[in-house]
Amino acid sequence: MVSFLDFEKPIAALEARVAELRETANEGDLNIDSEIDKLHQRSQKMLTDIYAKLTPWQKTQVARHPDRPHFTHYVAGIFQDFVPLAGDRAFGDDQAILGGFATINGRKVMVMGHEKGHDTATRLKHNFGMGKPEGYRKAIRLMQLADRFGLPVVTLVDTSGAFPGVQAEERGQAEAIARSTEACLALGVPMVAAVVGEGGSGGAIALAAANRVLMFEHAVYSVISPEGCASILWRTAEKASDAATAMQVTAQDLKALGVIDRIVPEPKGGAHRLPREAIATLGKAIAEELDGLSGQDAAALRSSRADKFLAMGG
Repeated sequence: MVSFLDFEKPIAALEARVAELRETANEGDLNIDSEIDKLHQRSQKMLTDIYAKLTPWQKTQVARHPDRPHFTHYVAGIFQDFVPLAGDRAFGDDQAILGGFATINGRKVMVMGHEKGHDTATRLKHNFGMGKPEGYRKAIRLMQLADRFGLPVVTLVDTSGAFPGVQAEERGQAEAIARSTEACLALGVPMVAAVVGEGGSGGAIALAAANRVLMFEHAVYSVISPEGCASILWRTAEKASDAATAMQVTAQDLKALGVIDRIVPEPKGGAHRLPREAIATLGKAIAEELDGLSGQDAAALRSSRADKFLAMGG
C-alpha cells in the first residue's frame, strides 16, 4: 500500500475509488471492468501530470518518502557478494553508515552509504541515517582500504545531515566530516557517488566528493534543509517551500549548475512506487560510470576530481 503525500490527495481519492469498485465487483459478481479501467487510467495520467511539474518542496517530500529504497535494498538489488565491514578502529561501529566489499557486474568494489531504516526499530538502530564521527571515520578506513587494493569506491548518499548531538561534537564531528571529504579527494581509484534520497550538508558531501556524482530525478541535495534555511532567513520553518525554491535543491537545478554529473530517472510517481525498477536503473547507471572511469591512472583520477570541484561556482 503506497503512502500518499499531501499533494497526491487527488490521486489517493481516485485509487481509493478504484479499490472500492474492485471490491464491489468481486462481492457482487458485477462486470464493471471498463469503469475501473477508465478510473485507473485517469489516476495514472494525473500521477504523470503531477510528477512532471513538482516544485522543489514537493521533490523534497518525495526524497524523504519512507518507502523509498534504502542502502540495504540497493546493496541487495545491485551488488553481489556483499561482505560488510564494521568499526572505525577507534571508538565503535556507527550503524548510520554501512559499507563493505561487493561485486557489481563482475567488478569488485567497495560500497558504502547512509542507511535510514524502514520502520521504527531500524530507524532508531540506524539513527535515521545521521552519521556520527565514528561513521565517517569508518568510511575513511574503507576508502583507504579500497585504495590499497585498487578497488573502485561506490557511495550511496541519503541523509538529512550528520548527527548534531553534543556527544558527536565532543568526538570531533566536524573534523571527521572534513577528513572523510579529504579522503574522497585523495583516492587513487575511481569513485562514483549517487544521491538517492536526501543529500544534506557536510554529512552528504563527506561521501560524495567523487569523480562522478549521480542523482535520482526526485532526490534533493543542499547545504542545509529547507526548514533550517527558512528558520534562519525568515525565523519560521513555515517558509520551507520558499527556501527550497531559493536554494535550488533539485537534481535539475544542480545539473545545470554543474554540481552533479548525471540525473538518474525514476519510475512514474517516484522510486517508492516501483523500487525494484528504480534500483535496477541506478545499478545500470553506476556500472556505466565505472566503465567510463576504468583505465585512468591514480594521478588522472585525483586531478579530474579536484578540477571538478574547484570549477564549481566559477
